[in-house]
Amino acid sequence: MIGIVGIVIIFVMVFGGYTLHGGKLGIVLEAAPWELIMIGGAAAGAFVLSNDVAAIKRTMRDIGKVFKGPKWKPQDYRDLLCLLFELIRLARQNPVAIEEHIEAPETSSIFGKYPKIVHDHEAVELICDTMRAASMNYDDPHQVEEVLEKQLEANLHHALHSSHALQSIADGMPALGIVAAVLGVIKTMGSIDQPPEILGAMIGSALVGTFMGVFMAYGLVGPFASKVKTVVEEDSHFYKLIREVLVANLHNHATNICIEVGRQNTPHHIRPKFSDLEEALKGIKQDAA
Repeated sequence: MIGIVGIVIIFVMVFGGYTLHGGKLGIVLEAAPWELIMIGGAAAGAFVLSNDVAAIKRTMRDIGKVFKGPKWKPQDYRDLLCLLFELIRLARQNPVAIEEHIEAPETSSIFGKYPKIVHDHEAVELICDTMRAASMNYDDPHQVEEVLEKQLEANLHHALHSSHALQSIADGMPALGIVAAVLGVIKTMGSIDQPPEILGAMIGSALVGTFMGVFMAYGLVGPFASKVKTVVEEDSHFYKLIREVLVANLHNHATNICIEVGRQNTPHHIRPKFSDLEEALKGIKQDAA
């Protein structure tokens, strides 16, 4: 919703200010469709040219993040901590019993309690691979932390590709606007024998190309790229929490301490409250009793 509000503000302030200053919207509205075809079409073609099919599909999906916001909400962080609590406790109580859960998380009774998490391939893979490695005695906390850090960096770099692709298009749009404007000037020069009022309108239409290129670059596409980046980086905290808890587990801290380490390393605005998490963990303990 906030994304839509931002777009409305941009259009109202730009075109409203232009109109209040005495500008005539008719010239802009008449030229805009043709300028959009040239600028938008060229931008779309450049986007397709510079990306593969998978990247194009991912970028189209990620544009929705501008309006939906982060995937992971505060309650999801609480659920993740509860899931990790159950897995760590079981792994310590019965190392053999944990195998069925980390080898087949899609059929696991523990993972099944948290459907949103189990449907996220990256989160499940991170949890299961790390716990599997620990069960195989690859449990040096520092080595595991280094491996997880590199994996998270690679995943984040991949996830940010959509933002980089959109920003590249935004960077090129002002130049494409100039191209459209130059074509408009060429068209105008072909009608140099027309009266001044007609030539003035034609030059005004040509300049709409420069305006549209700059407006779309800095008013729409650039902010879209920035918002996608912000959302992706915020969602990355979800996977960093997994790293913090599982590394703390390898240091042989008490299970509750491992969970608290993860909670405290979560940004404040999405961090579960201690009392809410304690209540949720208490329910898990009662169910297991």
